[in-house]
Amino acid sequence: MLFPKKVKYRKWHRMRGNANKVASRGTAIAFGSAGLQAEDAAEIDSRQIEAARKAITRFVQKGGKLWIRIFPDKPITQKPPEVGMGKGKGDPSKYVAEVGRGRILFEVDGISEQDARTALRRAGAKLPMRTKVVFRE
Repeated sequence: MLFPKKVKYRKWHRMRGNANKVASRGTAIAFGSAGLQAEDAAEIDSRQIEAARKAITRFVQKGGKLWIRIFPDKPITQKPPEVGMGKGKGDPSKYVAEVGRGRILFEVDGISEQDARTALRRAGAKLPMRTKVVFRE
């Protein structure tokens, strides 16, 4: 699973209102010939990224190349069960990647257009938002 090797701050402040976030960077295909683009803003867990990666690599096998264009660097904290209110902030439990609308999540190359469409659609089913498959123009 993906997570940062070293961080400057273990716990981040919680930001609200990311539902309408629109991506300004990473909206064009840069490496491959086909990509998976986010249609909604969401926070993607490192386990969900790994599940999508596995779905693509199992379908593509040795035929193509895969690029992951997002990285989970934001810690999400959680208090242990049956702990009362107060007593400070919980420990980091997982890392997420904040994704805005229009961001390219995964890219593939070296496979046919139909195979790329199928592989990326399977990966999109593992993610907590609507996605679409886009191709280089």
